[in-house]
Amino acid sequence: MMHKPLAPTLARVTALYAGLMLALFYLPAAHAHAGALALRTIGLTVFDLDRTERFYRDTLDLRTVARRHLKDSSLNALLGLPAGPVEVLTMQVGDQQVEFTQFARPGRPYPADSQSPDLWFQHFAIVVSDMDAAYTRIRAAGVQPISLSGPETLPERNGGVRAFKFRDPDGHPLELLWFPPGQGRAFWQRRAGLFLGIDHSAIAIASTEKSLAFYQGLLGLHTAYTGTNEGETQERLDGAAGAVVRITGLQAAAPQGPGIEFLKYERPATGRPAAGISADDAAHGHLTLVVDGLQEILAAPEVQRLSAGAIPLSREVCSASIVDPDGHVLVLEEKTLPPSLSACGMVMNAEPR
Repeated sequence: MMHKPLAPTLARVTALYAGLMLALFYLPAAHAHAGALALRTIGLTVFDLDRTERFYRDTLDLRTVARRHLKDSSLNALLGLPAGPVEVLTMQVGDQQVEFTQFARPGRPYPADSQSPDLWFQHFAIVVSDMDAAYTRIRAAGVQPISLSGPETLPERNGGVRAFKFRDPDGHPLELLWFPPGQGRAFWQRRAGLFLGIDHSAIAIASTEKSLAFYQGLLGLHTAYTGTNEGETQERLDGAAGAVVRITGLQAAAPQGPGIEFLKYERPATGRPAAGISADDAAHGHLTLVVDGLQEILAAPEVQRLSAGAIPLSREVCSASIVDPDGHVLVLEEKTLPPSLSACGMVMNAEPR
C-alpha cells in the first residue's frame, strides 16, 4: 500500500447528499470516449448473511442499508450462475458501500492456503482515524490475521502509512489503513469516527502493463500513484517471505469514490490463476462500475464477457459483467434514458466471447 496526496475534495457530506451524488453518477456524461465514472460498490460472496452482518456491524462499524431476498434470477444471470433465489445485504461505511450476496446453493469455501500473490486475491481497504484503537477492536473479535506482527508502519519512501491485513469470517482479505497528514486523499483527514470509509479495492495481477491496457486504455481510469513496496515491513504486512510488490493505484472520474489498486508481486512469484472460481464460491468478489458508453465497452475485441447479455436489473439501469485479464469480475452499469426494460436488449444481444 502506497499513497501520494491526491487533489482535495469537498468535506464530508450528509448521507442525503451522498445519495444524490450517487444518482448523479448515472447521468449521461459528455465524454469523448466510453469509460468508468465511479466504483459504485464492492461485491463479496458469503455463506451466512447473519454472521456477516454481525461481524461488519459490530467489529468495523458498517451500517445496514438494505437486505433483500431476490426471487428472480437476474443477478444469477449477471454473474453467470443458474437460476435460483439469492439474498443481498448492502452495508455502508462512510460514503462507500459493500454488497454481500448469499446464494441458495453455496459453492466452495475460501481456499485455506490462499496467499496474496494468488490471482483471486482481492481486498478492500478501510481507512481508520486511530490504528491502535481499530486494531484493539478487531483483535477482540478474534479475526484471522494475515499480517504477522500487528499493524506495520511503511517506510517514508512509501508514505509512512500504517496498515494491517486480516480476514473476515468467510476468509475474504481486508486491510486497515491509517494515513499520516499529507498522505492519501485530503478528505480522510477531515472525517469523524474510527472507521472512516473505503479507500480502494486491491487486486492481485500478473502484468501491470496488461492490466493498465484494460483498466486505463479500455475503461478510462487514470493512474493516481505508483511505487514498489519491499523489505521486512512488507514481508510482515503480507505474511509473505521476501515480498516485493509493484503497486499502481487507479481512480475513476469521481474523485471521492474508491480506487482500484494493482498488486503485482515480483516476489513471491505470481500465484495461482483465478480461472474456475464461480460467483457462488466464497473466493468470489466483484467491483461494480458505473460507466458511460456500455455498448462501446462491450464491443471491444479484448473484452471477455461473463453475462450472456445485458441484464435489466431495473427500469433505470442496464448491467453486464465482464472479466479482466486476470479473472477478476467487473459488473458494469449504465443508466437507460428514458427508463425502459427493453433498452438493455439494444445494448448487447450478441453471444458472449
